Amino acid sequence: MSRLTVAKCNALTKPGMYGDGDSLFLKVAPRGSRSWIQRLVIQGKRTDIGLGGFPDVSPAEARYKATDNRRMARVGGDPLASKREVKAPTFREAAEQTCEARRARWRNDKTQVMWTGILVKYVYPIIGNQRVDMVRREDVLRILAPIWSTIPESAKRARQFMRLTFQWCQAHGYIENNPAGKGIDGALPTMPAVKEHYRALPYGEVTAALRKVEDTGASIAAKLCLRFLILTAVRPGEARGAAWSEIDFDARTWTVPSSRMKMKTQHVVPLSDAALDVLEQARVLDDGSGLLFPSPIKRGRPLSNMTLTKVLRNTGLAERATVHGFRSAFRTWARERTNVDHATMELALAHAVGSAVERSYSRSYLLD
Repeated sequence: MSRLTVAKCNALTKPGMYGDGDSLFLKVAPRGSRSWIQRLVIQGKRTDIGLGGFPDVSPAEARYKATDNRRMARVGGDPLASKREVKAPTFREAAEQTCEARRARWRNDKTQVMWTGILVKYVYPIIGNQRVDMVRREDVLRILAPIWSTIPESAKRARQFMRLTFQWCQAHGYIENNPAGKGIDGALPTMPAVKEHYRALPYGEVTAALRKVEDTGASIAAKLCLRFLILTAVRPGEARGAAWSEIDFDARTWTVPSSRMKMKTQHVVPLSDAALDVLEQARVLDDGSGLLFPSPIKRGRPLSNMTLTKVLRNTGLAERATVHGFRSAFRTWARERTNVDHATMELALAHAVGSAVERSYSRSYLLD
């Protein structure tokens, strides 16, 4: 095979691979650009190595690089090892890209704020500027050990976010093993399983609580939204974002779309006379946004996530109850004062009931 000269390289216009001998080729792209490609077997695997574009890299320079690569591969070396090392990102860079890749799965911006806050406070000061392929288990333990027992919730999140970042790195071929994975379990003490429940009033005190709310100076929107939330046993975000288009007055139902549900499944709520009465009172709030309870401060926007909590604080109820806790009061009332079965009570709260197979066959909302 005759060697490629500068003149021959310039004359080649048809797309394709043109051999120079000894595993070296000049690749002509459809748009006319030319680049040097070396085809080698590296540690048992055929690999194409880019050696630069022509004319920036001359035929002589390309042959010189190709010869060095062949010599290294012949003795079992990897000519691409240095390139692989250089392309490995720092942990901070990898974490930012992982965050971006996962953003579409998150329901709101709170997760991103938490992600960034935990990493900035506990992780970046120690391994933020390290290349991910240089981070070892001992580095991860240096982050977790001081906070594992003292601030366990933050420690668990720090480990979770590191583990997800290293999983992203594994998927992109930057690392083989996850230094925040199961391999460090033995070095960390077992955390006690402590679950903090939402503060909730006994259901017998809810009526008196609503009277207190009615007597406060809170906005009409806030008072009606809280009452509607209690009467329908929904989550705060579902009530604050409720829209007139979701209400069917003839069927006496409120259909919350899957996009606004925690479990991403449409939820149908039967409306009692008391709940319908709230909706009649809410008609005066209509600002053209379509929201049942629009913010009196920011036109066209829903009430803020702190508005309902502030109502409880102003009534002195916040020490004994959270807004979310009224769902617990409903659940206790349903168990103690009704004869409905477990599945119906859970469905009323939009909880998943049974296995995935059971749920696939159970498609009724049990409205009756």
